[in-house]
Amino acid sequence: MSKKTIEDLRSVLFDTIDAVKEGKMDIDRAKTISDLAQVMVNTAKVEVEHAKVTGQNGSGFLEKQSELPKGITGVTVHRLAG
Repeated sequence: MSKKTIEDLRSVLFDTIDAVKEGKMDIDRAKTISDLAQVMVNTAKVEVEHAKVTGQNGSGFLEKQSELPKGITGVTVHRLAG
């Protein structure tokens, strides 16, 4: 069994939305998928809080931010308005 990520969850949710819109999935099944997704999101929130407290980088469910090279403390992104 491969490890699932938040991107996999998003894909399932968007597929579910499309199936409901097209009449290919009943509302009860879509609601069950939605409820399960909410449980997964709540679990991810707990993982993020745990990572903050323990100084870990996360569990792999959420995408990891790429680490900056030594000596670089941050990145500034400039965007043009208009």
